[in-house]
Amino acid sequence: METSTLLGLALGLPVIAFAGVLAADSRENLREAISLICGAVLLWAVWNLYQPVLEGETVGLTWLQVMPGIELAFRAEPLGLLFALVASCLWIVTTLYAIGYMRGHEEKNQTRFFALFALSIGSVMGIAFAENLFTLFVFYEVLTLATYPLVTHAGTEKARAGGRTYLTILLGTSVGFFLVAIAGTWLVAGTLSFTRGGVFPAEASSAVLSLLLVLYVFGVGKAAIMPFHRWLPAAMVAPTPVSALLHAVAVVKAGVFVILKVCLMIFGLETLKAIPATTWLLYLAAVSILLASLVALRQDNLKARLAYSTVSQLGYITLGALLATSAGIAGGAMHIVMHAFGKITLFFCAGAILVAAHKTEISELDGLGRQMPLTMGAFFLASLCIIGVPPTGGTWSKWFLLLGTVEAEQWLLVVLLMLSSLLSIAYLLPIPLRAFFPRNGSAATVSVAVREAPWPSMLAITLTAIGCVLLLAYPTVISQLIQVGL
Repeated sequence: METSTLLGLALGLPVIAFAGVLAADSRENLREAISLICGAVLLWAVWNLYQPVLEGETVGLTWLQVMPGIELAFRAEPLGLLFALVASCLWIVTTLYAIGYMRGHEEKNQTRFFALFALSIGSVMGIAFAENLFTLFVFYEVLTLATYPLVTHAGTEKARAGGRTYLTILLGTSVGFFLVAIAGTWLVAGTLSFTRGGVFPAEASSAVLSLLLVLYVFGVGKAAIMPFHRWLPAAMVAPTPVSALLHAVAVVKAGVFVILKVCLMIFGLETLKAIPATTWLLYLAAVSILLASLVALRQDNLKARLAYSTVSQLGYITLGALLATSAGIAGGAMHIVMHAFGKITLFFCAGAILVAAHKTEISELDGLGRQMPLTMGAFFLASLCIIGVPPTGGTWSKWFLLLGTVEAEQWLLVVLLMLSSLLSIAYLLPIPLRAFFPRNGSAATVSVAVREAPWPSMLAITLTAIGCVLLLAYPTVISQLIQVGL
């Protein structure tokens, strides 16, 4: 099959899944089979682009020319392919998990859920393979609109309030800052196409470029840099599979992917180093990492703690991009993958605990490890992946981020990153430890009748937890793409 056909297939399959799920409606076995089959074919199509992209083949297609220089066009390049691989791989396991969760929790409107889930993945493919900022912006907004009904899925007043915060911040930042930055880029550079080494001419004013960089960093609200992070905790009212979609598969990863791609292919590393705003944005990212870690430490609600952990971990990726070094970019790109596998496992575990034990607070989990050893064992492994220590893949991304910080001679940031790692240990590891070893030898607070979640959910948890470990042993698939993309 020709590579351009594979690219078209990757963009079109989620839309086919969307239509198929709606057509199947209440026939749940057929509806879920369509989601799984489309997910598997999507992964196959994206994977078959890997070798051609690695060998430098140009893979692209154009759908529509709006005006000269403004096109709805797509190109498979290494960084985008990496993001597409992560999203397509995790779409399958998230669907598998959602089948167990939605049935076990007897959620309403399951057809709408699976249909919009597919549409969200389609938006992610559009973002990952966007050839220019115009195309990226179109699919970035489609992703916001497609995930809004998922956030408000429960239909309660709390869910609607969370949805309003979600929509207001994401649309507000993208229209108020992101769109302005894109227009400014067009005026200064005369192009919106992603270009290796950046698009700005050497004579461009550093003050103007500083302003554009600030607009991009604040405009991409999905990257959740403080103070535009509140949508993320607010969206925790959504069902757990949606939280997994937001935190690992689609939304936040789309945000930090855009930051990485803009830094690498709109500004270019040499230009980025020379911009005055880069340094203070670096420290803003570091402050975001630390403050979010401190807030996470104070949360008793499990999903809220994981949400603030996400805000902190996204800061690592933004920081890696702004370091403007090869190691920083490599660390940021690797952390997209490592955080995706680690965080999706943690949210899967939180959902499994809710379905099986009906617990949401960390203080209620003492002794749960005896009734749910697989879930809490997976939680422990995924925590290590987020912290960035063996035997998990998170070790690589944190190592490269530290290396990038040293390479940039940002010694204060080295100290801040090490402090943040200690905070990650403090807010994540006590959870599985309390589950396996109740505090002060107190009696377990969990009924002995509690058992593991339904098997589809447990299969998904097991697969992503194994993925966390395999990423330590086999990082080459990721590192080769990153090396080609730099």
